[in-house]
Amino acid sequence: MSKKITSFFASRIGIIIVGAIIGIIAALLQKLGNPPNMGVCVACFQRDIAGAIGFHRAAVVQYIRPEIIGFVFGALIAAFLFKELKATAGSAPIVRFVLGMFAMIGALAFLGCPWRAILRLAGGDLNAILGLVGLITGVAIGVRFLKSGYNLGRSYKTYPSVGLILPLIMAGLLILLLVKPGFIFLSEKGPGAMHANIYVSLAAGLLIGFLAQRTRFCTMGSIRDVILMRDTHLLSGVGAMLIAAFMLNLIFGAVKFGFAPQPIAHSSHLWNFLGMVLAGLSFALAGGCPGRQLFLAGEGNSDSGIFVLGMIVGAGVAHNFTLAGKPDKMIDGVFQVGGISTAGMTAVILGIIICLVIGFTMREKN
Repeated sequence: MSKKITSFFASRIGIIIVGAIIGIIAALLQKLGNPPNMGVCVACFQRDIAGAIGFHRAAVVQYIRPEIIGFVFGALIAAFLFKELKATAGSAPIVRFVLGMFAMIGALAFLGCPWRAILRLAGGDLNAILGLVGLITGVAIGVRFLKSGYNLGRSYKTYPSVGLILPLIMAGLLILLLVKPGFIFLSEKGPGAMHANIYVSLAAGLLIGFLAQRTRFCTMGSIRDVILMRDTHLLSGVGAMLIAAFMLNLIFGAVKFGFAPQPIAHSSHLWNFLGMVLAGLSFALAGGCPGRQLFLAGEGNSDSGIFVLGMIVGAGVAHNFTLAGKPDKMIDGVFQVGGISTAGMTAVILGIIICLVIGFTMREKN
């Protein structure tokens, strides 16, 4: 039976179904209270977690998102049931941490990870096109490095307790969310105050984590595979996610085509593009999009766990140093374009340069 299930999830129809399920869940979570066009955004949700535990003080984006916790535990359950739970470590951890930080800085310049770019497009936000083009560009640069010998080194099997550290951190976050001690910050307005029921969100995260672990669902990987091997297997799942979310949004009346104003988004096109160039390059050099990193961490991969922690710290850096994007606004009937500050622009360019240096200097020589 387990072999049949594994074969199904490895098939094209399997990943298409899983992609469609993720798109449906994301659209439903928006209907049930999550922010518009943000049913599931790994970067945004990790930013909210960073705010909740005091890594930044942007009051409108502070909440411990159960979906992120569910991702890790859903993947852990799947890996355990299918005998793929294995603790590994040792592959350039400090580089992965830095890549995680810059991935978050780039994603917050755009105001979303690859998953949210897809969901924004499914809601009619045409700014997402600039983000997706940037993502493809960043991943394409990363693929060039992979072809020329870029390698973060080998991971090694290690003590089981090492692989359980990130799941235990997530368990601690869940306890904090349920108990709500006084030292936790929770938004009273803004995106952080918009969320579905805790248990619904947790169940959604568990299901997505389980299914994504079995199918190896990865937005960055889908682009990499097309460029590197002309393989559209993962891309078919991402396409199904987009179509399913769009169809459900149409049913809910949640589609609004245009560039501005769009919910929690800005129409500063250059920085939408460059922000996701940085994010895509960081994902490619680290070996997976933020969702995939969470799923790998659930399997016991502590290198991915380091990347996840880097993203959470990066969220704190982005908001404490005003690097994150600000959405477009309508004030007294006057439209104001959002975007990122001069400091944010500097951080994005600096991040791209540092990622390029990492790519050039960490290549195996024949």
